[in-house]
Amino acid sequence: MDATREQRDTTNGLLAAAGAFALWGVMPLYWYLLKAVPSLQIVLHRVVWSAVLVCGWLLLSRGTRWLGVLRGQPRLAGMLALSSLLIGFNWGLYIWAVNAGHVVETALGYFILPVFNVVTGVLLLRERLTAAQWVSVAIAVIGVLWLTFSYGSFPWIALALAASFALYGLIRKLTPVDSITGLGIESAYLFLPGLALLLWSESHGNGGFGSGYGLWPSLWLVCAGALTALPLAGFAYAVRRIPLSTVGLLQYIAPTLQFLIGVLVLHEPFDRNRAIGFVFIWVALAIFSADSLYRARRARRMSTGAST
Repeated sequence: MDATREQRDTTNGLLAAAGAFALWGVMPLYWYLLKAVPSLQIVLHRVVWSAVLVCGWLLLSRGTRWLGVLRGQPRLAGMLALSSLLIGFNWGLYIWAVNAGHVVETALGYFILPVFNVVTGVLLLRERLTAAQWVSVAIAVIGVLWLTFSYGSFPWIALALAASFALYGLIRKLTPVDSITGLGIESAYLFLPGLALLLWSESHGNGGFGSGYGLWPSLWLVCAGALTALPLAGFAYAVRRIPLSTVGLLQYIAPTLQFLIGVLVLHEPFDRNRAIGFVFIWVALAIFSADSLYRARRARRMSTGAST
């Protein structure tokens, strides 16, 4: 019975993780539908409606108990305030980049995110890298430098997206609160400023609802909240049921889909020089992933051996 339940939980976790990353991967198409709406308005609606959805669900399921985690913990409140600013910045830059025709560069940002996570761990948590991880970081740096000097522009969008999300993940790792409660508190922090800016924009005729964008864009703006909350909830569900090494491999679904959408659907430029830079990044990811799988399997074998 326990084995069957564990297998079912693992299967559900895999499906939830794959679904979350797939939804994140096709999200550029959704934001592209809202291209006529200013990026700031899209971000504000995303903040407000996701806060309504997440906080509403928490209030219905837990009452106000989830807010009690902040009582007497100013450090925790400050960390979640900082993480809310980082995720808000990440959302804003991502949506602007998609609607400005930089989907391929956003994909690059999430391809190099695992490398940024490693570097963050080394610099801020004093973690040690394996030889393979050092090689992976070095190859990724070469790829970024190649893109900078051969393509003629510094990939600041990709690096800013990766850095902001890596720092966000670091803060959430160090924050002693469960993922859904943390998301609710972050949403609550962003809700009032976002709502105030939305109301101000609407009153001046610059809002997403009052500027003649039509019925469907208005509905899509409201649905942006669900589009934000659903993959986060799926991700939170998955990480409790499958190994993090598996989650780490599945996360490449999102930037792969973003990359394909940028090149094949939105027809963004992807010449030989940019392809070479991406190859460096992909080789770095292959080395990083292979090393992570090897160490995870070795740890599992050692754990199994010790238990017997």
